[in-house]
Order: sequence, then C-alpha cells, then structure tokens
Amino acid sequence: MSPEALPPTRRSFLRAGTAAALALTASGCGFATADDPAGRAAAEAPIDVKIDGDLVYFNWADFVDPAVFEGFQKEYGVKVVQSNYDSMEGMAAKLNAGNRYDIIFPTAKWAERLAAGGRLRTIDHSRLRGAEAVFGGYGYFADPWYDRHSAHTVPFTMYKTGIGWRRDRLGDLTGSWNDLWNDQAKGKVFVLDDRDEVLGLGALKLGLDLTTGDQADLDRVTDTLRSLRPRLRGFSSDSYNNLLNGNADMTQAWSGDMAAMLAQAEDPAVFGFEVAREGAPVNSDCYAIPANAQHPGTAMLFIDYMLRPENVKKNIEYIGYPMPVRGTEDTYAALVEPFPQCLVTADDLAADLFFRNGDAGTERARDAAWTDVKAG
Repeated sequence: MSPEALPPTRRSFLRAGTAAALALTASGCGFATADDPAGRAAAEAPIDVKIDGDLVYFNWADFVDPAVFEGFQKEYGVKVVQSNYDSMEGMAAKLNAGNRYDIIFPTAKWAERLAAGGRLRTIDHSRLRGAEAVFGGYGYFADPWYDRHSAHTVPFTMYKTGIGWRRDRLGDLTGSWNDLWNDQAKGKVFVLDDRDEVLGLGALKLGLDLTTGDQADLDRVTDTLRSLRPRLRGFSSDSYNNLLNGNADMTQAWSGDMAAMLAQAEDPAVFGFEVAREGAPVNSDCYAIPANAQHPGTAMLFIDYMLRPENVKKNIEYIGYPMPVRGTEDTYAALVEPFPQCLVTADDLAADLFFRNGDAGTERARDAAWTDVKAG
C-alpha cells in the first residue's frame, strides 16, 4: 500500500472539546445518574458473567484485530454488532441520546466523567479470570485517579505523546519540546489537532501544570504557541501518514501511531520518535460497561476474552498500542524495537502526566486558549 493510500490513524479525528463532556454530568435519556438512587443501585449490582445476548460494541474504528472478534463469536456463539465513533465527544453524544451499548472504551478523563455521573456498571474484577494479570502486573491501575479501585473500568491500552520526525531530513533531535521550533523543519511541522495535547506541550515546555486552567498560565502558553504558528504546516492528528508521505518532517504524535507506522515504513531507520525531557503526557483507554447496557454478561465475557495473553498479543501487533497485561510486554518491545521510547513504563505511569478534568470555568478558559492558538 502506498503512503498516499493509507487509511487515517485510529485517533486521527480526536478532539478535546467540552460541551458533550459537561452534558455527561447531567441527566441523560436512558441512563442512571447520581440523582437516581434506584438506577445507581442497579448500576452497582454484580454482573452475572454469562451470555445474555449479542455484544453491542462501541469503539474507535479498527481498534481490535478482526481475528479476535471472530474467535470470540465462534467460542460463545454470539455476534459482535459494531459501531464506531471518531471522537470522545461523538461517543458522549450517542450515550446522551440514549443509545445502548454493551461495551465502550473511554479515555481516562472520560471514564472519570462517566463514573462520576453514574453512567457505568460496576465491574467485579474477581469475576474476570484475566484481571490478576492486569492489576497484579500494573499496580498503577489498581487504584487510578480516574476510577477509584478501577471499580468501573479495566485498562485497555496505554500510550504517551512525543515527537515523530524524519531522521533522513533532520538528523538527530535534542529530546525537548523545543525541537518543534527547529529552524530546519520550519514549514513542515505538524501538531496534533487536539486541545489538551497542544496546550499541554506548551505548558510542559514552560514547566507548568499539564492541564492548568490558571488564566495567567494560559496566557503564557498561548504566547509560546503563537511563536510556533509561523513554523507549522498545520494541525493534524494523522501523524504517521504525514511522515510517510513526506508532508511532515516533524510532528507531535501518539506513541501507538508511531508504532503502527513501523509496519508501513519501507525503511524504519529514516524515522524517529522521542519523548521530551520536560515531560510526556500519558493516557489510557479503558473497557467500560454503560449503566444501560442490555447485555452486560456478554460484555464481561468479552473483556475476559480480550485479556487472554494470546489475544492481547494479537491485538498489540494489530493496533500498535501496548496493553497492560503481564506477560505480553515482550510482544510490544519487539514491535517497537526501532522506537524504544514508545514503551510505556511503570515510571511513565508513576509520573502521572494524565490530562485531568477541570471545572466548568477551567474548561471554558482552556477552550478559549485553544481557539486563540488555532486562530494564530
């Protein structure tokens, strides 16, 4: 497949607005909420782990190996009915409209919003045979900030943000967010089309809190990013295509997309990926079962099936993102051998550079700063 014909990356439509997010804290059609005691009790009731219908699946497109789906359907005699979203806001809009799914895959900050709003079923890890390989192998997820004791979630993938670049055009970089200001790359630099990621790189460059909502801090961040604007070719989350087809000499990028690029590159040696010494944002997508799921038992079986090491390994090789299941680390290490900084380590998780939710005022301030940055 030629670079020009490559499909968009799995996160190429990610956006970070807040209107749908704020709506998630309000009552929504078809959902239990914190203000509905009966609904809350139902959401917290243990799920009977058994087939109770076909699996209604809602995720990013192309984020599970089709062979894994086929194996699950064959073993349990069910169908996987797939729907896809192109942003977290798109997911939220469908949930708020009352659409019913059995399993969804929110990022950490969205998992926090959903759990706080009573929108997720409780997941009893003792009923998942594969849970010990996750929570015993990755202690961070035993009690993450976004979901106390992972009561409503199981981690699906991990990734971090850095800089991808063309070694054949730029040589080695310095290992800093300052590299995006490289004079040699001027006019062929992209940053992600993502509010939190772009404001975050500016904040980290200045030594500020990753998701600051302080107006004085945001003014400094926007001033810094304005100085980058003349050097940019654009805002795009299609990181690996831009590098492969020559549109970019350098781009802010998610580690998983850079790992996926290795499978497409004729010569991986001409590319590089680095994380900045000022800090690299980390994130996780999660398995979660909506409170209004019609087939939560099937969803639990699907999570457990996905946690089997042989299926984790297949999926890692398919999507390019590491999955926090003990015993599968060598699979990802081999996949990203040319880009070792794609690895997500215990130290990366401990650094805790996750994007956090803010109050309404903080989110409005960050939206305004993002609008300012994009306007130039």
